[in-house]
Amino acid sequence: MHCRKMMAVLLLCSLLLSQTLCASLRPQQPRLTRQRRMTPFWRGVSLRPVGASCRDSSECITMLCRKNRCFLRTASE
Repeated sequence: MHCRKMMAVLLLCSLLLSQTLCASLRPQQPRLTRQRRMTPFWRGVSLRPVGASCRDSSECITMLCRKNRCFLRTASE
């Protein structure tokens, strides 16, 4: 009876040891995050009014960004 218990403990220990040896211990690589894209609805809602600061013309409701401001008209008009 004592021999069976020792064999069971030995078998259990060897199974646990094999599990730890097979486990991946490499550091996980950081996941690349994809920039969220706005749907056309939110893009239209979030457009900036005339006079607001902007970085490019796609941010303005008039689609005219000059000197980091949303303009109503082009300079040629």
